[in-house]
Amino acid sequence: MADTNRYGPLAARVYHLDKPIGRSFGDIEYYAERLAECPGPVLEPAVGNGRVLIPLLERGLDVRGVDTSAEMLAHCREACATRGLSAPLERQGFEDFSSALAFAAIIVPAGSFQLITDPGRARAVLRRFRAALRPGGRLILDLEPLSALTAPPGAARHWRDGDELLTLTEQRVETDPVRQTTCSQLRYELWREGMLVATEIDLFALRFWGILEFELALREAGFEAVEIAVDYRRGAAPSAQAGMFTFEAR
Repeated sequence: MADTNRYGPLAARVYHLDKPIGRSFGDIEYYAERLAECPGPVLEPAVGNGRVLIPLLERGLDVRGVDTSAEMLAHCREACATRGLSAPLERQGFEDFSSALAFAAIIVPAGSFQLITDPGRARAVLRRFRAALRPGGRLILDLEPLSALTAPPGAARHWRDGDELLTLTEQRVETDPVRQTTCSQLRYELWREGMLVATEIDLFALRFWGILEFELALREAGFEAVEIAVDYRRGAAPSAQAGMFTFEAR
């Protein structure tokens, strides 16, 4: 039976090859600019391999991360060590993270918040974020547009890593327009000298939010002064062509 949103060994390896440290979609520069005067500490839940966290550390920001995937955290720790960086990293999830610190900011880039597919649980996580922030602290997170709910699954892809070949095939198994969720089956394969040596099958589920719906959820959780950037441009008006919305709330 496949797991959901697990990011096991092959999935984490493919993620690290496809989204290496520092690869930006406009988000790293945006988050760095928005946090430039932030005294810290900053928390990044679902930190993954450190694609965003490490460039922020290199800019002198006090950032720490949590993730449920031991494999993703291993990539992040190795990348930090290679660069002579140090950041507290713990294996925790959105719904169970705990810290004695009060954070100046919590960031969730790349739509990772959408991994929480139950809206009630998502709202509870927003309340946890609010409770973990110091007075005046900020939550900054990315969401894909609701229109992406009906986007087709990605094409088959492959990556070379030394003498090994990794492949990823995605098949959409469910699109639920009422719950605003999708679920895809991801099949990861590792090939060596033309021979299949490992396979990993995961289910990848996401929930999509409307702009007003999410703004109301933020306000319900106790946030205010909600600002929305479009494709990492502040002041831009939302449009049907937008690929990412970034919400910032205090």
